[in-house]
Amino acid sequence: MKYAIQVHGGPGQTPSAHTAYQFIKAALAEGHEIVRIFFYLDGVQQGFGPGGTDAPRLFPDWPGLAGAHGLDLVLCVSAATRRGLLPPEENDWPESPAIAPGFRAGGLGQWMEACLKADRVVVFGG
Repeated sequence: MKYAIQVHGGPGQTPSAHTAYQFIKAALAEGHEIVRIFFYLDGVQQGFGPGGTDAPRLFPDWPGLAGAHGLDLVLCVSAATRRGLLPPEENDWPESPAIAPGFRAGGLGQWMEACLKADRVVVFGG
């Protein structure tokens, strides 16, 4: 089974990011494929790095999971820009130094592509 995953929850807001992380780990352990993980709405905050003493609790280890399994972590550039995480005038979003290692910026086109390739689409958060 191929899954496209969308994460809406920001750090400390809802358990949706942690639930998504656990779901992905379980799916991979069962031999399923994750086409892409797309961070949307407040979920884009997951890709701008942990900070402070609550970091391990608030941020799942997305880069570690992605590195171990070759996963594609895409942050919605529009959602990140609306939240002030990326400057609106930046032209090189995919390689922005503001983005945590392991993530890249992209658009809804990448999400649609993932949906077309996947057998199932799962959205965490609302």
